[in-house]
Amino acid sequence: MTHHTASPYADAAAIASYTQEAPRKVPGLSDLHRMAMLLLAEHAPVAAEILIVGAGGGMETLALALAQPEWRFSGVDPSAAMLDLARVTTAPVADRVALIEGTVDQAPDGPFDGATCILTLHHIDRATRLDTLRQIRRRLKPGAPLVIAGHSAPGPDSELWMTRSVAFGDRSGLDWEKAATTGRMMAERLPLLTPEEEEDLLRDAGLVDVALFYAAFSFRGWVATAGPD
Repeated sequence: MTHHTASPYADAAAIASYTQEAPRKVPGLSDLHRMAMLLLAEHAPVAAEILIVGAGGGMETLALALAQPEWRFSGVDPSAAMLDLARVTTAPVADRVALIEGTVDQAPDGPFDGATCILTLHHIDRATRLDTLRQIRRRLKPGAPLVIAGHSAPGPDSELWMTRSVAFGDRSGLDWEKAATTGRMMAERLPLLTPEEEEDLLRDAGLVDVALFYAAFSFRGWVATAGPD
């Protein structure tokens, strides 16, 4: 997961608990990873090279690697601490995973057979997001798939949707006031886009066949393919 400088994942405690907390907070996270694998596998060769943008934590990389034993992965993330966690998480498949500290600009040129950017883009502003998507597109083979997922603003009241997501993740008890406070803070802090804006950004970056495949409260996921060079 890629993070900007204001990210809570600059906090050591948040990083240490990330692999335990994320599956609780993101509805169907393991299923999201499996769906991402299937969407990549539709077009990827047996021995595919996959780019993971926002590889910190390592959970999606491990899930993809276990499901596809001949795929190889290049992962980038600007957080050294999150990459350290990813190295621990992906230890069983370390021979097929290269992890690089940095943004997508530091990723290998490829070309790759597919890419993911999961729980990442909602941390960065629109201009940087567009540049990130363009950099990913540049590293994909024409027709190769990109899978993205993260927080969106699916209605006119983004705070309400964030509140619902916060409430979903809090298994200590249902406290709507607490959830609303946290949801409001997240809506103010995160540079959320509407689903329509998300799709327009993918197209502006040179991706085509944009399709929604995942929706859960404030979370959305899309698959798109790299357009012709």
